[in-house]
Amino acid sequence: MEINQVKLANQGHLSIINRYVYLAMGGFMLAIATMGPYSSLLFLSAIKLLLLIHYIHPMHLHRWILGLQMFWQTCWHLYVQYQIYWLQEAPDSRLILAISALMLMTQRISSLSLDFQEGTISNQSILIPFLTYSLYFPALLGGPLCSFNAFVQSVERQHTSMSSYLGNLTSKISQVIVLVWIKQLFSELLKSATFNIDSVCLDVLWIWIFSLTLRLNYYAHWKMSECVNNAAGFGVYLHKHSGQTSWDGLSDGSVLVTEASSRPSVFARKWNQTTVDWLRKIVFNRTSRSPLFMTFGFSALWHGLHPGQILGFLIWAVTVQADYKLHRFLHPKLNSLWRKRLYVCVNWAFTQLTVACVVVCVELQSLASVKLLWSSCIAVFPLLSALILIIL
Repeated sequence: MEINQVKLANQGHLSIINRYVYLAMGGFMLAIATMGPYSSLLFLSAIKLLLLIHYIHPMHLHRWILGLQMFWQTCWHLYVQYQIYWLQEAPDSRLILAISALMLMTQRISSLSLDFQEGTISNQSILIPFLTYSLYFPALLGGPLCSFNAFVQSVERQHTSMSSYLGNLTSKISQVIVLVWIKQLFSELLKSATFNIDSVCLDVLWIWIFSLTLRLNYYAHWKMSECVNNAAGFGVYLHKHSGQTSWDGLSDGSVLVTEASSRPSVFARKWNQTTVDWLRKIVFNRTSRSPLFMTFGFSALWHGLHPGQILGFLIWAVTVQADYKLHRFLHPKLNSLWRKRLYVCVNWAFTQLTVACVVVCVELQSLASVKLLWSSCIAVFPLLSALILIIL
């Protein structure tokens, strides 16, 4: 590191240690500016991380960090539920933002602790990189998850091509604008008089468009977060064979690829890609009993355990498990092109309508989402997944 710092100083760049300091200070100031006193939720977690790294053996570090961090996060989730459902009060928006940032911090520091346990990180003597990783401002409010080793490589990288840099940012900002514009069109459509007529088809269509509007909001948010990280120099990879620079190292997936998924299990793997990879690493790969249901259950806990979230992730788990069984049953019978195309089309529609149920439940959170779902004919699709799971 010392040799790199000398080279950077001679070239007029910030030294590596100053880069870490500026990234951490940026996160510190952003947290105070956006969350006020609730920024202490993040600062206490960062201090706890440094203390545990210093005093706990790497082989036991992951258990301590994940357990304490999830306990800390869940306490605040339950406090918000207490305000909403018991006191009938709207929680402070700064608290909601702080909890959202705390969830992202949980991803980073639990990923870091597991890397320690697996031996991919060895140097514990210098704590500033770990503090910066927990608080660095580009990922503080929106992610996506970047591994610690990739984070260090990005901080210590010397330079990238300016033309590639500007072209990438321009392209991704344009994508954000298009996604926001499409979302606005769907929002206006939902408010129009088109759906005032009582009809089973229009009822299902309204919920599907509502769900798509919510998903577009996520896609725009993820793409904007990706832009912020790229602007700070994160997510850049150099392909060794071609020599070309790729700016997609920190991507939560493509909206077209995700929405084109013709199976619920494929959609689940493509949706919010870095979080899916984190859940696979933290839960799925480390669980021997019912890893699928344990992963979705942990995801519900991480999201906050609201009634709608519990139902939504239960529906998603049942649907994915049913999809695996149905695919194994039908795949040998798809011996002609028209059968394969029919299977893809029908399964795509089924995926979209089932995901609509999941998104509405998870996003609305409260029992109101459950009532909205079960008062509509779209509830048939989750029930159909449960029936497939039982029969097959």
